[in-house]
Amino acid sequence: MTPLAAEHAALVAAIAQTRDREAFTRLFDYYGPRLNAYLLRLGCDRAAAEEITQDVMVTLWRKGHLFEPSKSSLATWLYRIARNRRIDVLRRDRVDFVDPDNFALDIADESTVDADRSLDAQSRDDVLRTAMTGLPAEQLKLVRMAFFENLSHSEIAEKTSLPLGTVKSRIRLAFTRLRRALEANGVVEAE
Repeated sequence: MTPLAAEHAALVAAIAQTRDREAFTRLFDYYGPRLNAYLLRLGCDRAAAEEITQDVMVTLWRKGHLFEPSKSSLATWLYRIARNRRIDVLRRDRVDFVDPDNFALDIADESTVDADRSLDAQSRDDVLRTAMTGLPAEQLKLVRMAFFENLSHSEIAEKTSLPLGTVKSRIRLAFTRLRRALEANGVVEAE
């Protein structure tokens, strides 16, 4: 430990043990300008650098008993506190301010959201039912078997005694008609 480091450690001990104002003044006079310059180099404006410097020195006054000379020098301890306080200030200042009068930020209550979803779903169901009634009977039968009875195309072919290719093409044609009907009613977007 250098003589200066030993002297500073003794001054911190005096602050921690007896709240020695003279010891604090000497450390403040020594580290205050250095911490301020350090913070300015890190990009703080003058007011923020002075405020953080004051805060670091108040920490030394209040928590000097936490300083352990065997682990680091006083300079390292104080500069680390200053750096951490600067980071805290940056995080706090990074919060974006929101205009409370911006109606785009209004949050609908859950009942409104649920009601809107319910109406959308009901509207889609109505359009889909109407579109399904417009399908040819053989296509409607196959769509019902595939989606309401959860049968595979092979199972449908077996049950109806139709070739597998016919089942697939009729279901595909039914989907094309249903999609057109849904697009025409604005339920889905056209591709």
